[in-house]
Amino acid sequence: MYCAHLFVPLQAKYRLKMNILELSEQEIIRRNNLQQLCELGINPYPAAEYPTNAFSTEIKESFVDLPIVGKDEEGNDVREAATPENSRNVCIAGRIMSKRIMGKAAFAELQDSKGRIQVYVTRDALAQGEDTTLYNTVFKKLLDLGDFIGIKGYVFRTQTGEISVHAQEMTVLSKSLRPLPIVKTDAEGNVYDSFDDPELRYRQRYVDLVVNDGVKDTFLKRAVILKTMRAFFDRHGYTEVETPTLQAIAGGATARPFITHFNALNIPMYMRIATELYLKRLIVGGFEGVYEIGKNFRNEGMDKNHNPEFTCMELYVSYKDYNWMMSFTEQLLEEICVAVNGKPETEIDGKVISFKAPFRRLPILDAIKEKTGYDCEGKSEEEIRDFCKQKGMEVDETMGKGKLIDELFGEFCEGTFIQPTFITDYPVEMSPLTKMHRSKPGLTERFELMVNGKELANAYSELNDPIDQEERFIDQMKLADKGDDEAMVIDHDFLRALQYGMPPTSGIGIGIDRLAMLMTGKPFIQEVLFFPQMKPEVKAPRDKDELFLEKGVPADIIPILRKAGYNLVSTLQGVAPAKIQQQIIEIIKKYKLEVEKPSQDLIATWTA
Repeated sequence: MYCAHLFVPLQAKYRLKMNILELSEQEIIRRNNLQQLCELGINPYPAAEYPTNAFSTEIKESFVDLPIVGKDEEGNDVREAATPENSRNVCIAGRIMSKRIMGKAAFAELQDSKGRIQVYVTRDALAQGEDTTLYNTVFKKLLDLGDFIGIKGYVFRTQTGEISVHAQEMTVLSKSLRPLPIVKTDAEGNVYDSFDDPELRYRQRYVDLVVNDGVKDTFLKRAVILKTMRAFFDRHGYTEVETPTLQAIAGGATARPFITHFNALNIPMYMRIATELYLKRLIVGGFEGVYEIGKNFRNEGMDKNHNPEFTCMELYVSYKDYNWMMSFTEQLLEEICVAVNGKPETEIDGKVISFKAPFRRLPILDAIKEKTGYDCEGKSEEEIRDFCKQKGMEVDETMGKGKLIDELFGEFCEGTFIQPTFITDYPVEMSPLTKMHRSKPGLTERFELMVNGKELANAYSELNDPIDQEERFIDQMKLADKGDDEAMVIDHDFLRALQYGMPPTSGIGIGIDRLAMLMTGKPFIQEVLFFPQMKPEVKAPRDKDELFLEKGVPADIIPILRKAGYNLVSTLQGVAPAKIQQQIIEIIKKYKLEVEKPSQDLIATWTA
């Protein structure tokens, strides 16, 4: 144990006095408690391993009551009294989430990584001989909600029937310097101090996970999704691989990339928008089937269904086509849904969605005709553009035929498919990496899986004709010349790989974040991302010290003025000097600062 000489008392140095003004009252109390722990020789941040041997949930599940030894006066069973000798001894650790002090005894609720359990703490059990400091001072006064402690003790059932741990030893493991927003419920069931602001929850996920029930379960289910997916692919003999995230060409999809600069080679580089082209290179190289679960980056908007950084799974299997891939995808998603929810159904937005195979299969042009009455088959680019304009859609000359059909589908069809539906046979203009349809001229062997009105998966019979692929790339470059900033660029190395020969192949991409939304019933993508992309935190404007000094404000008064709410020099103007002086005096007194109060005459020069 150590450490009094390593922690300077909070008010021992002038610099720390000023820092106090940046803290809330609770934060100051907690820092003072930390200081007192150190003065008692207790290290609030020990380095040694704490050898836990049990979790809260496991303790409750495995608990066995002691034998009945008789009856009480009312005829109720009386069990043998729990002692360290006849009960299970455990060593647990976690956060203090509540404390109830009752004189020489207390109850605390401890939260570990699995759940919560009650701990019974007594003065006599923690006493070291005649020294009761560990209970009377440390536990009762210096430990705060959110602090981590370790408890060694034995398991018993209280008179109220709650399985608890009777503490025999207590170790301070980590001091919390910020108070948690502990949710409180009154006798009528009304909730107070709930941490439910989405902005705060997503920005401070570490707090969200601690105080809000169910949040951690969502991410544990996401882990089950990935674990089940990997097991499914591995069982079929496919190999998990990794390909570059930083790429010289942003290929494999139509999307706007993030651009950076590689200083060593003095060339622009792109964060990948898809893993497709590198995985196909591996099929060329002789792999039977490969998959990758990794991050993609698209420099596009953010909303409840999109995050610029997202997780995608892509799988490519030799000698398969898109019909096989549809059946394979049905098996995969049904197995994942059962693993996560115990059944092939999930509920989201009040709708029950069934992943029980088979799913509906519908060609995209038929879908558009079904929803709009307009048949795009055989129509020219201009005819489709005119129809879009008639429907009041915003289209322009940069949009090719494929883009127009995509816009039509997105406007009138996509949101209507709630149950899993394979939208198939896309026009060639929409599918530059897809094999031409074997029996339908102008179409390709491609499907997108729509669920709950959104795309979940995209798959092809992969184009392996290098000459056709080069022509498709050239067509994409023509779209880029017309102003389409999402059109693909030519990847000459990928074309070279195809020229060595790629076997018939089917590939699929599945958005893991959207899949997690569906399987956990969450309507917003931010709910299934630990740390979603957020706008920068907005901080109150604040003038630099130099501007205050120029007005004649002494350096030691500047933090006091900020504490009083004067973050800008301009906010001092027109305020009565007597009012500012009184505010300064109150802060000096409250925080016991050794600062000379300024006169009203001096303050008047700041407010002029």
